[in-house]
Amino acid sequence: MKDWVNKAVSLGLGIAAATKEQTEKLVDELVKKGEMSRAESFAFVDDLLKKGEEAQRRIEALVQERVQAVVGDKKWATKEDIARLEQRLDRLIARLENTGGDAASKPDSDVP
Repeated sequence: MKDWVNKAVSLGLGIAAATKEQTEKLVDELVKKGEMSRAESFAFVDDLLKKGEEAQRRIEALVQERVQAVVGDKKWATKEDIARLEQRLDRLIARLENTGGDAASKPDSDVP
């Protein structure tokens, strides 16, 4: 899930970078046409970048909020939990094979 979120954020950053380049091209054209001064263009681009960064922060917070809502307080098994269970199963199977199946009637709580 975290990998998916990171990819989504990276995609957003890629789009933002492309948009920045297009915005700068547009502003350069406006300056060339005399519709905007160079100083105004810098202020304009700076303002757009600030708004874009703020929008990105809001989107990241929203994504994090949604992920948390989906995942919630559920207790997911970690890789370590699964590895520990696999080891326990391996020991149980080995014990069953060594005892000819008699170990099946014994509780597994004593399996190291």
